[in-house]
Amino acid sequence: MRIRVDKKNDTLYFKLDENKIIESEEIQPGVILDYDDNDNVIGIEFLNISSRVSSTELASMQFQAM
Repeated sequence: MRIRVDKKNDTLYFKLDENKIIESEEIQPGVILDYDDNDNVIGIEFLNISSRVSSTELASMQFQAM
């Protein structure tokens, strides 16, 4: 899995799989899911991330594996 913060475009992207993106769908304003050819979600993009979280929170993202 890869995570990318794009400050220029104000987006946060989670790439879950390396498969080719076939289709994208905005499931709610500013939240886009990317699908592969088997309709599996392989990416999640959040637009306007600066209005959702502070830059401090982005700089110190924490992950928890269960």
